[in-house]
Amino acid sequence: MGIIAWIIIGLLAGAIAKALVPGKDPGGCLITMLIGVVGGLLGGWLGKVIFGVDSINGFFHLSTWIAAVVGSVIVLLVYRLLTGNRGR
Repeated sequence: MGIIAWIIIGLLAGAIAKALVPGKDPGGCLITMLIGVVGGLLGGWLGKVIFGVDSINGFFHLSTWIAAVVGSVIVLLVYRLLTGNRGR
């Protein structure tokens, strides 16, 4: 997949992760995209290590999106733990 596809997946997976995990987050579109891209990479790596499958197959494969969203939720939770309540 190309870099544009990774950015689109990252943006959408990060937005889905923010919708699934309640609470307020500092950061806007760029942070959401970074969380999604890192989450996609983490999800793909975890899928390969835990299940022994290649979960990053292509843009339109369901496994790619599931891995990206699950990884994004994990990264978002870690991000919230690290940033805490700095804005308050």
